[in-house]
Amino acid sequence: MRTSNVLIIGGAGFIGSHLVSRLAGAASASGAPLDPAANPDSPIAPDRIVVGARSLEHAQHLLLLPRVEVVELGLADSAVLDDAIGSLGMDGIVVNLVGVLHGDRGDPYGPQFAAAHVDLPRQLVDACQRTGVRRLIHMSALGADPAGPSMYLRSKGEGERLVRESGLDWTIFRPSVVFGPDDHFLNLFAQLQQMAPVVPLACAHARFQPVFVLDVVQAFANAMANPATIGQAYELGGPQVYTLEELVRFAGRASGHPRPVIALPDALARMQAAVLEHMPGGTVLSRDNFDSMRLDNVLAQPMAPELGVHPVSLEAVMTDVLAGRNRDTALQEMRGSVHR
Repeated sequence: MRTSNVLIIGGAGFIGSHLVSRLAGAASASGAPLDPAANPDSPIAPDRIVVGARSLEHAQHLLLLPRVEVVELGLADSAVLDDAIGSLGMDGIVVNLVGVLHGDRGDPYGPQFAAAHVDLPRQLVDACQRTGVRRLIHMSALGADPAGPSMYLRSKGEGERLVRESGLDWTIFRPSVVFGPDDHFLNLFAQLQQMAPVVPLACAHARFQPVFVLDVVQAFANAMANPATIGQAYELGGPQVYTLEELVRFAGRASGHPRPVIALPDALARMQAAVLEHMPGGTVLSRDNFDSMRLDNVLAQPMAPELGVHPVSLEAVMTDVLAGRNRDTALQEMRGSVHR
């Protein structure tokens, strides 16, 4: 069905690229077009899909998709944001996918967490209210709580509060960790085991319920088409719960580089996180990540039936991918073979 224009803030990222591709009727996030008739599980086909990105360069991989426009959003400029949201029309939909995992320390959270998880939702709520656009779909996180144990969860919880109190037609999603052929989760564990002879692991017994990126995307797309999801917050997770150690061992086996995993005691694990967060290059683990993993990252109940999602297992998706198969090929095959 054809529906409102959609603005996706953070649409050039991991989840956003797949959501844009799904709404555009594309086969994959690589930009390869697909006949929309071959994608019958897409409940909507917006006239305009506007991707809000930090720069056009970050969204180049989306420019060839049908009906997709990319706008460079300086979110500090309320006039620019008002223009982007106002151009959607009164029945437009705003989707916020922006999130950060790492940032400077602060109380109750540092500036990067504040900007991405609190200030941005506040700006989006204000812009929607000024322009008259009522529909806002917001990505939060499982365990988000203004009184949570980590800066990440506290800032996500405060962003949720702003959305809930906005008076808009909101829907909130709270996923567990999201996996897929191009993720930075299982692929990172596989890469680490290609290089390291042993894996000293913090929070080895932390529990997760990983959810496939296309299941997350399907939940978002279905929510856009279903008014019953307005005013609801949904937890998203896969069909199975794993410990972090189990996930690391799976990544090693599937990639062909299994390594011994040594579970670290909490005191040593926190020391490891303090060292790793100051290492050059991308942050692998921070003290704030350690604090987040003090809470089990699992669903309180099965996913809501109105989302129309049948969760796909981690093994069904990632075994061949981690073994080195082409990621886009694997993703296209899974689209055709997985029943939704």
